[in-house]
Amino acid sequence: MSAEASLLAGVRWVVLSDGARPTEDIYFLESAAPALRQQGAIVERFDTRRYHLPTRWALRRLAGANLLIVRSLGERWVRLLERHRERFGRIVYLIDDDLGAVTRTNGLPAAYVARLSGLAMRQPALLALADEVVACCEALVEKLGQEHANVSLLTPPILASATELADFTQPDWTIGYHGTRAHRDDIAHLASAFAPLMASHPQVRLEIMMGRHVPESFSGIARLETPEAMPWKAFQQYQATRRIQIGLAPLLETPFNRGKSWIKFLDITAMGGVGIYSRRAPYDGIVEHGVDGLLVGDDSSEWRAALEQLLADPVATQAMAERARQKASGLAGKERCALFWSDMSYYERRAT
Repeated sequence: MSAEASLLAGVRWVVLSDGARPTEDIYFLESAAPALRQQGAIVERFDTRRYHLPTRWALRRLAGANLLIVRSLGERWVRLLERHRERFGRIVYLIDDDLGAVTRTNGLPAAYVARLSGLAMRQPALLALADEVVACCEALVEKLGQEHANVSLLTPPILASATELADFTQPDWTIGYHGTRAHRDDIAHLASAFAPLMASHPQVRLEIMMGRHVPESFSGIARLETPEAMPWKAFQQYQATRRIQIGLAPLLETPFNRGKSWIKFLDITAMGGVGIYSRRAPYDGIVEHGVDGLLVGDDSSEWRAALEQLLADPVATQAMAERARQKASGLAGKERCALFWSDMSYYERRAT
């Protein structure tokens, strides 16, 4: 075993999963965990929602382990950790959304607001338990830094080991938007840009992966495809095989959106395309306008102009897509994520 591996030999990480599988995979299980295991660490995922185990058994299984809590944890488990805190190693809380901001943001689905505001009510207890808080963007680091002494930044890594560019040499391009219902308003205000665009480019297709939840403002737009949103694992497979030339990442100025990472930059890159992004954080922190993507304001006319620019010059658009791919692999590789968690494994517990 190498010297590096021996440092992590016997170190245990247990993900106490409350069901946030995409976040678990992106920031830890599919990015860092394979390298940690190669270095001698033991990494496990424990589905806390699925098993109702005797307290004594759970304590034996978790004794001495570093615990990773992702987004939320059931109240029963929070109480267990509080009562027996001395039995565990480091506790790290990983968060990729400003949960409490949903109640201050108009236009979100009622069920989504109810779910996330419920998680927000349990967040203070998780912050109190955690030795370290890990957040996905600068805005969340700043906000949570007001509530916790030790907050670290971990921007999302790209999970795809290799990505192929889309074909920019043929005119049948696809413009894609792949967001959740929580972002209906972000895409809805761009509909007026597409009716004339699709009329003037009869071979271009538009894909909005929201199924029956696609905003009504897109009704009647030609060659609009609306596949239903997919479970996480199915979407990963879809993303690995689907190619789009242009990806859309609109993000309006709202309290909830301020807590977002630039993961859409990685999603678009993974599908072989180049993106058009709202000219605000987090995208203006990673996208260089005209080099590896386009940054635009909120007015739909700016989005149409950006789309026309990309469609009019396939060579330049392909070059931007290639530079975006290079940036994603360089700045957002799994190696950086693995190093982050390797370093975290060496830390002693710190007082919060």
